[in-house]
Amino acid sequence: MLHLARLRTLHEFARLGTVHEAARSLAYSPSAVSQQLTQLERDVGIALTEKAGRRLVLTAAGRVLAQHARTLLEDVERAEADLAATKPVLSGVLRVASFQSVMLSLIPPALTILFERHPELQVEVHQREAEAAYAGLLTHEFDLVLGEEYPGLDERHRAGVQREALLEDPLLLAIPREGSWAGARGLEDLSEANWTADPDTVLPGIWVRSRLRAQGIEPRVRFETIDLLLQAHLVRSGHAVAIIPGLVAREHLTGADLLELTDSPHRRLHTAVRTGRSADPATRALRSALAEAAGALEAVPPGS
Repeated sequence: MLHLARLRTLHEFARLGTVHEAARSLAYSPSAVSQQLTQLERDVGIALTEKAGRRLVLTAAGRVLAQHARTLLEDVERAEADLAATKPVLSGVLRVASFQSVMLSLIPPALTILFERHPELQVEVHQREAEAAYAGLLTHEFDLVLGEEYPGLDERHRAGVQREALLEDPLLLAIPREGSWAGARGLEDLSEANWTADPDTVLPGIWVRSRLRAQGIEPRVRFETIDLLLQAHLVRSGHAVAIIPGLVAREHLTGADLLELTDSPHRRLHTAVRTGRSADPATRALRSALAEAAGALEAVPPGS
């Protein structure tokens, strides 16, 4: 007989590639993972793993069973979703991973909508960058992830994850109203400016630098931070210029000039859940609330 817990261990080993990574994902010890895999081999009567140098890898049979394990685990979540749909009231806790700009502008109104409709449903929100958020989604630490994509820099699609588009958010050039760069009419006037931007290891920072270099500007990033509120404050106080998402600009840059960039680039926001959880009533209710909140947000007029 196949045991679901052992199949989950096999799935995590197949997904992550090492015993140590699977152990960390499952909050097991490496020896416990090895024992689970060994017991699963006894259950099925065929070798599922083999040594390749110093590494443990799946055999052909192991790969076949790992694929079935993923399907079975998704079916379990679908069954849980179907059972939840029979309950008269939505309750429980949804765990969400998000990034700062959405936490500031979109999640609060979405939670207001959600709690008005489903007061027994609770939501936990955790700020995470993309890799940590998706890792947590696949290990069941989170139930839903809010993600983003920048022009030409698509977030990679992951097996077992279902995504829905949420919002297109304009990327605006933010310029101080006082100081050396006040009155600039576009990027062409900012070749010597001080910039504030995300690090070049995350999508927003990669995109901003790429955009500026495409305009012939080698950005002088004097203030590197993932904190968009700090970026906004540095612009308002005249210390830097920046390219800021509209969700942040509309509320936190009223003391700065906002200009559209050539070709009006937008970042694309989406929600992501495990495939088996996409029909869960609580998940659908949260997605609906997020979509309604997103639809209510007005575009930021340049220069407002």
